[in-house]
Amino acid sequence: MAFYDEMAVMALELITELGQPVTLRETLKGVYDPATGKTGPDTVTDRTAQGILLDFTGQEFQNNSLIKTGDKKLKIAASGLSAPPSLLSKVIVQGKTLSIVPPMKEINPAGTPLLYELQVRS
Repeated sequence: MAFYDEMAVMALELITELGQPVTLRETLKGVYDPATGKTGPDTVTDRTAQGILLDFTGQEFQNNSLIKTGDKKLKIAASGLSAPPSLLSKVIVQGKTLSIVPPMKEINPAGTPLLYELQVRS
């Protein structure tokens, strides 16, 4: 497995050099307190990752009807992330907040995540 661990580090280095920082934002809704009748504040957690934002190609539009005009492909290095992004995460890149559109693809040979490929939409 050491080979894939090295590949994960290499992917992070290349994406850091050629890509840009992106923020993964998870929001947990506040918990309802029946004693007070109120809901507590939401908890927002931001994590920084390294990613490359790309346009989809014409071929990808032809092969996948779930891609809409304006959607982007975001490749995020898995190394250095404490947990993978979730479909409920928001992505902040280039000052824009984007939603993740399923399916989310994990490049994971031999059980070692190298990168995540996401379809994102404003």
